[in-house]
Amino acid sequence: MSTILGNLRQLFKDFRARSGLTLPVSPVGMNALFRFRYTLFKELLVANSELLTVLSDMDEKLKGETIFGLSYINNQVNKALKHAFQMVKCLNVMSGGAYRELYNALERINEQIKTIVNERKVDHAPHAVMPYDQIHLKDSDWAGGKNANLGEIKNCLNIPVPEGFAITTKGFHLFFEHNDLKEEIIKQKNLIYINEFDLLNSLSAETLQLVRSKPLPPELEAEIHAACTRLWGNDQEVLVAMRSSAVGEDGDISYAGQYLTLLGVTRDEICEAYKSIIASLYSARSISYRTSKGVYDEDLAMAVACLKMVDSRASGVLYTRHPYDITNEHILINAVWGLGPYAVDGVVTPDVYTVSKDDALTLLEKNISLKPVQLVLNQTGGVDERPVPAEQQQAACLSEAQIRQLAGYGVALEKHYKCPQDVEWALAPDGNLLILQSRPLKIQSPKNFCLLKAPPLEGYSLIIDNAEIASQGVGTGPAFPIQTVEDLVNFPQGGVLLARHSSPEYVVVMRHCSAIIVEAGSVSGHMAALAREFNVPTIICAQPILERIAQGTVLTVDAFTGRVYAGTVHELLAAIKKDDAHMKGTPVYEQLQRIAQHVIPLHLVNPAAPEFTAAGCTTLHDLARFCHEFSYKEMFQISDLASKFHGWSIKLDAPLPMDIHLIDLGNGLKAEATAKWNAVKVEEIASVPFSALLQGMLNKNVHGLEPRPVNLSGLLSVMREQTLAPGHVGERFGDRSYAIIADKYLNFSSRVGYHYSVIDAYCGETINKNYITFTFKGGAADDVRKNRRVRAISLILDREGFKVNVKADKVDARLQKYPKSYIESRMDILGRLLIFTRQLDMLMTTEKSVEWVAENFVAGNYKLTTPPLEQ
Repeated sequence: MSTILGNLRQLFKDFRARSGLTLPVSPVGMNALFRFRYTLFKELLVANSELLTVLSDMDEKLKGETIFGLSYINNQVNKALKHAFQMVKCLNVMSGGAYRELYNALERINEQIKTIVNERKVDHAPHAVMPYDQIHLKDSDWAGGKNANLGEIKNCLNIPVPEGFAITTKGFHLFFEHNDLKEEIIKQKNLIYINEFDLLNSLSAETLQLVRSKPLPPELEAEIHAACTRLWGNDQEVLVAMRSSAVGEDGDISYAGQYLTLLGVTRDEICEAYKSIIASLYSARSISYRTSKGVYDEDLAMAVACLKMVDSRASGVLYTRHPYDITNEHILINAVWGLGPYAVDGVVTPDVYTVSKDDALTLLEKNISLKPVQLVLNQTGGVDERPVPAEQQQAACLSEAQIRQLAGYGVALEKHYKCPQDVEWALAPDGNLLILQSRPLKIQSPKNFCLLKAPPLEGYSLIIDNAEIASQGVGTGPAFPIQTVEDLVNFPQGGVLLARHSSPEYVVVMRHCSAIIVEAGSVSGHMAALAREFNVPTIICAQPILERIAQGTVLTVDAFTGRVYAGTVHELLAAIKKDDAHMKGTPVYEQLQRIAQHVIPLHLVNPAAPEFTAAGCTTLHDLARFCHEFSYKEMFQISDLASKFHGWSIKLDAPLPMDIHLIDLGNGLKAEATAKWNAVKVEEIASVPFSALLQGMLNKNVHGLEPRPVNLSGLLSVMREQTLAPGHVGERFGDRSYAIIADKYLNFSSRVGYHYSVIDAYCGETINKNYITFTFKGGAADDVRKNRRVRAISLILDREGFKVNVKADKVDARLQKYPKSYIESRMDILGRLLIFTRQLDMLMTTEKSVEWVAENFVAGNYKLTTPPLEQ
């Protein structure tokens, strides 16, 4: 972005120095000037339309319902600046540099946006490797959420945690800078879109290999080995767990299960394991998750936790309250035999213990599940799956004393952090309980509480009942069974995902899911946490489903009651409104929100207001509004140029009471008329707005009007005004009228007698470009009659949808951003109005004439004779 902004900045400076155009004097030169100005005007309208499209898209993204990343912000900002600059440039060239202050305004806005775009976090990590007794919660910016929380728990609460140390973000930056990794990775990632699963997987595999293949800086490797020696001396039998601790992890965004955890790592393998965990930043699911959560890679940094391995007898998850049931504030503890991944990944259905938060920490309920397998530590390194002894498969993993002790830790953690907690724990071989992790529990907002106890709906086939709810909501769509992760490549938009067991891998399709059904898993698992983050209705049914439900079968999942119906249940869908604003609060959303303050708001609303100036433009929308408004003024004045030369125009052959000459800017005439030099007929006009205007002027009801009967008092008023004010004689306009035309454009100036009118219009398929401006001034009568006439015209135009302003004997009207057909109909009305208002001032004898004239015109009665008398 910096290069593009720099180029724009230079262009701003270049254009400040440019002067206006020199008016050509030859007919050919004048025609070229008309064409050039019209071309600039069209370019300005195109840029305005494109800029408004960008603003509209940014405004839509600010609803928080659509996934976008930093590349989107960069692209949209560049587009917006480019189109704003194009508008400023075109207006200044059209006007001969009359609005140069706009360049200063644009550069100010550009600098404000650039300041936001270029903001980056500074890494303040004191060392690349830090022991936990020197880490607290406040250090999460460089230690990562997991490390910071472990240090906080150890140092402030004296709750047991494993021995270990943190490799901070300073180590991450040393590694990336040593191997020039960041720019290369970001460049590759920006080439893809996260919905392109095959390309995403391919890029991920290449990046993982790239990171793993690079060496650690010697100083980082030395610090890691020194930390191991300080903790464990020369004991080479020590095994460690290497866990991600990304910046922002365990905070507002959970990253649950997105990054690699390695268990049973030997001391010799620590450095290679570190690189593998860093590389997991670029797994397909991690990239997809970060993009979905609005986290941009430019600020990405990973710390890593290196913890002495706990050869757990049992492990699991503790919630200090229910994650979605607003009536349940009890502590929930899930437990499996062996190591914890089988609990959080949903491989084994865990035991569930419910504990009251009263002083006695009363055990309210125990649900013991069948636990046939467990994950155990291999003493030579790594982990193995082994069968659970038969006598333990349906036995409780924890004693009541251990349950109460663990619940007590949960209460202390919730009190310290002042919010519900999601806690991972382990039971060591010696019977001690340790906390492996604590983070804020994502509480799903209570919705549709009335549905929780509703009976099954009649008239629908009930496929599943009483399933466990992992994430509330209602979703419907075609069933899509998943056998392997590779099946996700073909997942349909709005599908219902069916799987054997839960997995955080499913995050790559969660934004496309209408619901998820798994046979095995846990409410406290990673996938359940992610489903709640993405507001995906999710249930765990504890029964075979893949064999029972065929792919493509339409299902409705009621994740309030744990039911699944065949077909679409419209009653349920009508009762629930899904909250899709999951981008709000993310870093990339907040950056767009800040940038948008300099782009989207419109402060310049009223062109007549004193602040409607170039200096008053504080947003790109203001600039667009200003340029759009004054471009009309510049094109409106083109008729003044036309009246200054008569040498090169084509006469319109039409039975009209005015002498009309045409200047074609391009495609305003049909092909057969372009070679003519004397006159063209009405049917040879190709200009859309001019054709519509002529249709009104030639309307048989107004075109055939005979001269109005002379109103004696009106005629005497006109004669008296000309006699007493001879200066008016010099104000009489020439009888020649000009129509400057193109296929979609018209500038029509009619100067007949003492009347002056100008119409400037654009009429095409793009609504944002379409407009009509109209001015009428003059008359030979006294000021009172002239004012009455323009007020009558004003009433007519107001009733026909125009915005109107009247001052003395002049009326200005504007209409814009309507469909082509509507613009054509208004041009037809203006055509009739131009003919209708001839000699009208002689009828404006009383104040009642104003309303009388307007009512008759709108009613289609154009043959006015005797004006109403004052009563």
